[in-house]
Amino acid sequence: MPKRAREAKDSNAAEVGNEREERTTETRKIPPAHYAFKIEYFSLLSTNEITMYETNEFEVGDQKWQLILYPNGDRSRKGEDHMFLYLAVSEANPLKVGWEINATVRFFVFDPIRDEYLAKEGTTLASYIAGKNWRFHAMKSKWGIPRFMPLKNFINPPTGYLVFVEKSSGLGECLTLKASPKSVSHEWKISKFSTLVNDCYSEVFTAGSHEWKLHLCPRGDEHNRDKNISMYLRLVDSGDQKVLIGSSVQVKSVVGLLLAAENCSRLLGDECVMKADVKVLGTASKLP
Repeated sequence: MPKRAREAKDSNAAEVGNEREERTTETRKIPPAHYAFKIEYFSLLSTNEITMYETNEFEVGDQKWQLILYPNGDRSRKGEDHMFLYLAVSEANPLKVGWEINATVRFFVFDPIRDEYLAKEGTTLASYIAGKNWRFHAMKSKWGIPRFMPLKNFINPPTGYLVFVEKSSGLGECLTLKASPKSVSHEWKISKFSTLVNDCYSEVFTAGSHEWKLHLCPRGDEHNRDKNISMYLRLVDSGDQKVLIGSSVQVKSVVGLLLAAENCSRLLGDECVMKADVKVLGTASKLP
């Protein structure tokens, strides 16, 4: 199906380096092929103070990738009041020094009202979106668009969702955000702390319909052995879901004095209490 231009120039064009970035908006009905990222209740990203989100990994061309979204933009890149979208080589599978990938990349946004996909095209940086190559290597493992779309387009979307798509095999994920998430506190009392050598775990507790437990390494983890105590919040079983949370984990003595985790020598007596505050902000699951 032929593509059509909606407007000649993007009024939100920005300076990129020493050049003027001008973009045209193009639409089409055909869905892109590789990876889709759907966000339900986009405005809650700001409400829940989520400043950055990384998608699950997806594989294209024997390389693993991720989409990285900054929903409130990046002022250092003149991207304030706009969404900032990156395509990045997965940190779990980084490129070796001397290796590089030249990738043809194109981003789309789904318009659910008109049932069509929007893409930005034009000169300089925007011309990359039209299908030119981005060069990824060890020193430059991600590329992005600082002024991808104005935030005003999505603060109060009639449908409550949008989809970012990187041109790639029917894979994708859906991020569902929660309105007014509640924080759940859990305390774990540990006796005879000084005698502990092996890792130990708290009883399971529930927060945001998910089960969690605290993990204590009394002699430190592999990176802090015999230097600091280490503690973690563990998700017991999420299935295929990824859970987005706001949390804090603290150690306090039995008299209630809050202590930094690394200052284990300040624990009073031979008992301590670990405390976790967990707020489930949303969940991400695979698109069907």
